[in-house]
Amino acid sequence: MVERRQRDVVSVERAGAVRITLGDGQTVETDELLVAVGRVPRTGDLGLETAGLKPGGWLEVDDTLRVSDVPDGWLYAAGDVNHRALLTHQGKYQARAAGDVIVARALGRPVQDEPWGAHVATADHQAVPQVVFTDPEVASVGLTAAAAEQAGHRIRSVDYEVGSIAGAALHADGYQGHARMVVDEDRQVLLGFTVVGPDVAELLQAATVAIVGEVPLARLWHAVPAYPTISEIWLRLLEEYGRPG
Repeated sequence: MVERRQRDVVSVERAGAVRITLGDGQTVETDELLVAVGRVPRTGDLGLETAGLKPGGWLEVDDTLRVSDVPDGWLYAAGDVNHRALLTHQGKYQARAAGDVIVARALGRPVQDEPWGAHVATADHQAVPQVVFTDPEVASVGLTAAAAEQAGHRIRSVDYEVGSIAGAALHADGYQGHARMVVDEDRQVLLGFTVVGPDVAELLQAATVAIVGEVPLARLWHAVPAYPTISEIWLRLLEEYGRPG
């Protein structure tokens, strides 16, 4: 088990490698240092106290984006402020669902609040696409193998080197990358997809469609990728998994 301890950083310098000096005098050398900062909700000056909510805090919502702790259910929150999926595209997705359900409730129409219904943000739980726009890019959607196992799924992970695909050689000399798909062994559908490599973000929507649509692996064999493109990663992953029957 890896031991994790919080220690102060005194200084950072680059002399070939990155050298980090810690508060206890120890030094750590690494190729690169990633620095990330946290985010807090900007709800301090919205007047939330008039609705019985704490200013400056996150707003807990149900899957229709309605704030849970407000009497009469008149308040909705979409985007980062609800702390569900802190990504621009997920905020836009939530806003579409919230707008539709507000209209439906105002007009007395039926609310489709079952999973994947018209008035809920189910993807926040099961199919969040995200990209780290570094070089190479890191893109993923759905559950990682660890998250899928923690959720109680019986899974199988399949890996393939993207650089071994013919289209990768056309894209760039010496192309290197790696892809993984996570399969629900009981339902034979895709639960997650992660890929690392130059410009791999463009592969993500195909995986998102497969996860949201719960497309059976047997049907994905009939989704023929154009040759020679990097999209052949799907064929190679399926071959690694094995044909049905």
